[in-house]
Amino acid sequence: MGDALYTPGLVVLRQNPVPSTLQANLQGNLAYNIFITNSTGQQFQPGVVYQSSASLTMSVSGPVSCDPTSDPTVTSAFLFDQVQYTAGRISSFALRFVCSGTVLGVEIRGALASGVVPSTPHQGYYAYESTGFISPYGNDAFLSYLGDLSATPLNQPIVGMAQTTDGGGYWMVAADGGIFAYGDAAYYGSMGGTPLNRPIVGMAATPDGGGYWLVASDGGIFAFGDAGFHGSMGGTLLNKPIVGMAANPTGGYWLVASDGGIFAFGGAQFFGSTGDLVLNKPVVGMTATTDGRGYWFVASDGGIFSYGDASFHGSTGALTLNRPIVGMASVPSGTGYWLIATDGGIFALSAPYLGSIPGDGVTVDDVVGLSV
Repeated sequence: MGDALYTPGLVVLRQNPVPSTLQANLQGNLAYNIFITNSTGQQFQPGVVYQSSASLTMSVSGPVSCDPTSDPTVTSAFLFDQVQYTAGRISSFALRFVCSGTVLGVEIRGALASGVVPSTPHQGYYAYESTGFISPYGNDAFLSYLGDLSATPLNQPIVGMAQTTDGGGYWMVAADGGIFAYGDAAYYGSMGGTPLNRPIVGMAATPDGGGYWLVASDGGIFAFGDAGFHGSMGGTLLNKPIVGMAANPTGGYWLVASDGGIFAFGGAQFFGSTGDLVLNKPVVGMTATTDGRGYWFVASDGGIFSYGDASFHGSTGALTLNRPIVGMASVPSGTGYWLIATDGGIFALSAPYLGSIPGDGVTVDDVVGLSV
């Protein structure tokens, strides 16, 4: 199976990453291959339109580990989440699969997709880990089909993520400023390979998705694509380091420091901060309201601070948490928000709860953020 059949896609082997072509030599040189074929055995390839009747059914064959003759304990599941036809032509498809067996001791989870974007973009959330692994909830979960970095060796950990306007792609940024673009997210440049004074701590996309900003812990700003440079805190002595940023939908951006200090640039207005207060726990992230006339930021204990037209919908500041909060995101309507902890635990406040990593029975502790 060549790369063209698989790309774009996702494979996650949580214990031992395998190449994105889904061909690997594991547990005795067994080859794991996923094929999508039609009733005549023709293999499907992303980006190719196949003439067929609307009643066509696709099937999956392989890999060897899913053959009970190789391992009687193997179970496999294949689910077509989306198959769209236009005048008898397959215009897009999305497939999930999982193969596992106790004798072989392996589990492969993955996805294949061609031509898919969410039908209702940004109606959910994605937990992302420092490895680049994505856990999708709601939003048709299509970003997980586009690929992630879980099988890619990274020079530095992932620290930020942003989605395109239509939800059909996303960017990830590493601490060294390296940018990874998937789906319809265009690559506009990065700081990877360039010496930085301080590590990157976050990113934000422009409202039209035609560019992005990166921010370093010293407040240095790096603008790419149609992202305009409106100023930075680079070179200015800060009381506390910058920990996040948010884009103003009408232009400009905010930076937030771990003491809750806010720095507004471009069309972004200053609505207040906690820079002169003593906090129980440091601030770890922020998000802006849909109209750009307010913002929230969150502390590691889940304490919420609301300014401008950002309404307070509750917090976890008075609760005992299993793990600290590392980020937040607001629902598109601005009527609530989600908080996420390092173990992937989700706290939905006036927002729909769509699932969490601990709820999936997976134990991790390297979640670094939430993207909507």
